[in-house]
Amino acid sequence: MQITAVVLAGGRGTRIADLYPDIPKPMVPVCGRPFLFWVTRWLVEQGISDIVYSVGYRAEQIEQWMDSVQDSFEATLRCVREAEPLGTGGGVLQCLELCAGHVLVVNGDSLTPVALAPLIAKAAAGDGALLGVRMEDAARYGTLSLSSTGRLLKFAEKRPGAGIINAGIYLLSRSLLEPFPRGRKLSMEEELLPALIDQGANLGCEVAESAPFLDIGTPESVKQAETFVRSHIGS
Repeated sequence: MQITAVVLAGGRGTRIADLYPDIPKPMVPVCGRPFLFWVTRWLVEQGISDIVYSVGYRAEQIEQWMDSVQDSFEATLRCVREAEPLGTGGGVLQCLELCAGHVLVVNGDSLTPVALAPLIAKAAAGDGALLGVRMEDAARYGTLSLSSTGRLLKFAEKRPGAGIINAGIYLLSRSLLEPFPRGRKLSMEEELLPALIDQGANLGCEVAESAPFLDIGTPESVKQAETFVRSHIGS
């Protein structure tokens, strides 16, 4: 399977703007490196050698950083700049022309550093797959509704109790994404993936019983980032 990772790195980070007013959220420093470095390192360690960053806010900073680390990774690194915010789905679609037959979508401001081999195997059995994480209390999150065979049926509303939440990591056949229009704002979770389900796409869900997760979207989580990276990725 030929895979291109699309890293969604266009966000501004309004909730941490007081801490870092002049840099895009994926460039927040962690352990002496931009957070995006650690996302990239995890991808490369999982065998991903083709990476495209979808960039927007202060895109030139990520482009300059990418140029400076290109030789540090055994991977091809490229950027695609959006002229206006396109959302998670729109950001992926604008990168399609640079993508191989399968597209791995990850966020540039969060990390779930799990082994990707089970997700890749699940995706190979159908049209694609996403990563779910089982939680004892999923009340804060929307959950995933799955069939008895693990096929994704729908994104469910928030509800109390145990459930499987969406980790925001997707591996999809490029051919599934090609028909969607480019250049307009589109949500991956609210529009693009539900449309694929309605069209009958066979999307599996690789469920992790537990998985480390960090989103650097709040001042509190930024404070946790260094310990998280040292514990789960190294430095």
